[in-house]
Amino acid sequence: MTLPQTMRAVEIKDEGGPPSVLTLCERPVPTPKADEILIKVAAAGVNRPDVLQRAGAYPPPPGASDLPGLEAAGEVVAVGGSVDKWAVGDKVCALLAGGGYAEYAVTHQDHALPVPAGFSMAEAAALPETYFTVWTNVFDRGGLTAGETFLVHGGSSGIGTTAIQLGVAFGAHVFTTVGNEEKAKLCRDLGAEIAVNYREDDFVEVIRKATGGKGVDLTLDMVGGDYIPRNVKLAADQGRIAQIAFLQSPVVELNFVQIMLKRLTFTGSTLRPRSIEEKAAIAARLRDKVWPLLEAGRVRPVMHSEFPLADAAKAHELMETSTHLGKIMLVA
Repeated sequence: MTLPQTMRAVEIKDEGGPPSVLTLCERPVPTPKADEILIKVAAAGVNRPDVLQRAGAYPPPPGASDLPGLEAAGEVVAVGGSVDKWAVGDKVCALLAGGGYAEYAVTHQDHALPVPAGFSMAEAAALPETYFTVWTNVFDRGGLTAGETFLVHGGSSGIGTTAIQLGVAFGAHVFTTVGNEEKAKLCRDLGAEIAVNYREDDFVEVIRKATGGKGVDLTLDMVGGDYIPRNVKLAADQGRIAQIAFLQSPVVELNFVQIMLKRLTFTGSTLRPRSIEEKAAIAARLRDKVWPLLEAGRVRPVMHSEFPLADAAKAHELMETSTHLGKIMLVA
């Protein structure tokens, strides 16, 4: 296959707001290393880390592309000399260290997964960043098991809708917080037993009552700020709290006596800087535990809207309104 030497991509010219700093450019088509594959991108996901990178708060790790975009789906068009899991012509979705906002992107062969049967390329591209994040924080680090109670903050987001569906699929009792009734209905339709409108009610009191005063076994939080001490207050004895982002401040005052008395585990992680081997291990667990659920239709990404690559700034503007339900995508 003859490949072009250059491609269209969206780069971050400077830190700031999306209209002024996300610009279409020409870049060389990347060359895959020995253990990498080159993907002709059909669709790429837009995620909060992309917005943070644009604002200068989430720089790429050493060696990663400076282009935003942490997940994509498309066709394999070239492979490195050591690649033995994929061939030219294979349809894949993949976790990227960066570079998804482009016509071509490279990734390690172990960070790619097959496009699930019956999925469009946009739906497949909506999987990697959210499913890798949810699996490692909710199941690997959070240890969620069947019968436990699970609170998901930001339930209508890409992460939230994924966490709700996977929690339900693996037998948990799922609660969530949202900002309006439209989002609450979506989350209930996905299987959440309670969706608390945080603008109207105190989620601590509502969920404490719903659990008979026991509290929550696992909380997945992307809000931070004053949610952190409230999560601790709501946690059940030997509960776990997994922190994955901070829409509010990461700096709070917290009384650790509650953590000691309840014997809580407070954990957190970021995905992008983790090693090739760690990401490969998550991919293997997803293929084993989650891909059968996707192909059986038991879980599926919630899709909100699609934008052409050249309109990446409009996609970022939409994400920053927090009015979307599910995933925002860029398509070829």
